[in-house]
Amino acid sequence: MKIFLAQQNYHIGNFENNTLKIINAIKEAKAQNADLIVFSELCICGYPPRDFVEFDDFINRCYAAIDKIKEYADTIGVLVGAPDRNLARNGKDLFNGAYFLYDKEIKAVQHKTCLPTYDVFDEYRYFEPAFNWQVVEFKGRKIAITICEDIWNLGDNPLYRICPMDILMQQQPDVMINLSASPFDYTHDEDRKATIKSNVIKYKLPLFYCNAVGSQTEVVFDGSSLIFDRDGNLCKEFPKFKEHLEGIVLNDDGTIDSPVIEPREMVPDQLLEPLQLSETLNIAQIHDAIILGIRDYFTKMGFTKAIVGSSGGIDSAVTLALACKALGKENVRAILLPSKYSTTHSVNDAEKLSNTLGNPYDIVAIKNIYDSFLNTLKPIFKDLPFNIAEENIQSRIRGNLLMAIANKFGYILLNTSNKSELATGYGTLYGDMAGGLGVLGDCYKLQIYELAKFINAEKEIIPENVISKAPSAELRPDQKDTDSLPDYAILDRVLYQYIERRQGPDQIKALGFDPALVDRILRMVNMNEYKRNQFCPIIRISPKAFGVGRRVPIVGKYLS
Repeated sequence: MKIFLAQQNYHIGNFENNTLKIINAIKEAKAQNADLIVFSELCICGYPPRDFVEFDDFINRCYAAIDKIKEYADTIGVLVGAPDRNLARNGKDLFNGAYFLYDKEIKAVQHKTCLPTYDVFDEYRYFEPAFNWQVVEFKGRKIAITICEDIWNLGDNPLYRICPMDILMQQQPDVMINLSASPFDYTHDEDRKATIKSNVIKYKLPLFYCNAVGSQTEVVFDGSSLIFDRDGNLCKEFPKFKEHLEGIVLNDDGTIDSPVIEPREMVPDQLLEPLQLSETLNIAQIHDAIILGIRDYFTKMGFTKAIVGSSGGIDSAVTLALACKALGKENVRAILLPSKYSTTHSVNDAEKLSNTLGNPYDIVAIKNIYDSFLNTLKPIFKDLPFNIAEENIQSRIRGNLLMAIANKFGYILLNTSNKSELATGYGTLYGDMAGGLGVLGDCYKLQIYELAKFINAEKEIIPENVISKAPSAELRPDQKDTDSLPDYAILDRVLYQYIERRQGPDQIKALGFDPALVDRILRMVNMNEYKRNQFCPIIRISPKAFGVGRRVPIVGKYLS
């Protein structure tokens, strides 16, 4: 049996485009004598559709798309993902379904059993778990069909009470097929392989795993679809962050007609969660994920041009370089906004970067605007000493100017704030926190330096001075980030323990960090949730990003 996996990039709610992609892939697979083609979870509507599934019209369009697609499932079996109405009315209105199409008919629908509700997932809000499990018999084979999380319910501490594969094994299947929409993070690659290998070893069956690719606002899907033989060897891994269509023959004896690319002993048995921040870990994958996140956000929203506030600092430099690669240098406009406290070298560094990248840029000095603000406020501020108020005025002037230019010319402002700043509240609401998309908001400062080095791997794009100089907001004379924050080498490692690993203060202090410093950092994190709550979407690259995957109270008392 020749089985094709279609790793495709869908657009949530764009039924016409999604359906066309699926049909074109079916045609191509048929031209290559495929018996079966597999698509990813909820491919018909795109994943995650969230509250769209509460609209009857949205579900009707899913069914209409399936009716159109099944006309092409004549000589070929087709597995697609879409919501399915719960006609029995015993629970929620919908199931998350995998539709098996053949002979221009819907032959079977297998529902998802394990509905995740952690991190970015909220499936139990919308779907009812499966009640029935049945293998699909096709061309002399028995296929066990599961959907994404269904194969993650293994180990000594399963997340769910029911493991669908345990039930399906009673019907003696010949092969496992999993339709997935598994998001990217920089620790997930080996975790995914380990999970699939565990299923293969447990059930002694080959497994075909088709994952989605593409970015849906903040969530990036990396693809990396996998095929394992029954012995736990990895026989095929699809490219990351790219669409791909390919078929492999499943032999009658259950073997895979493909060379082994990673033997069983080389595939990890389990992921050991990084206990410490490793800023170099999978930096190339992080780079590619952000590129895809930017590109898809613009393409799917119908935008073409971006604007970036270019300060001559490391964050704006990396953001600008990534944006130029994602959108094309001609579509990214940099605006240099020097104040009376900006150093000459910062302006020069920003100009040098744009000249190297080849993107258009403008210099708009803000000194006169800033002076006019101070003069206007003088009757109220009187002779009070200079403090954060005057600093933030500069940042908000920049935010206003960037948004004015964006509005005038139809740009989207890319925010340059990093995760270290967002965590500690080191940013100005409606100033440098303005933007339509947070490019680096899930990258710690140490990771951003590694991204800069990666971008410069073949030739210098980001000026070396940008990388080597001490970071500064340049909102007062001789300002350095370390005036307000601990050194990033310490700060980022404490933040990683608290945010990614959810370690409490005592646990973090036990790692050898200064107790008073730990208390100070954690207090800053919790006190500034109100700022993050007003922030733009952030491209997610870590296992715990700010945004929909991390929900804490704004007014919580914990450690405040």
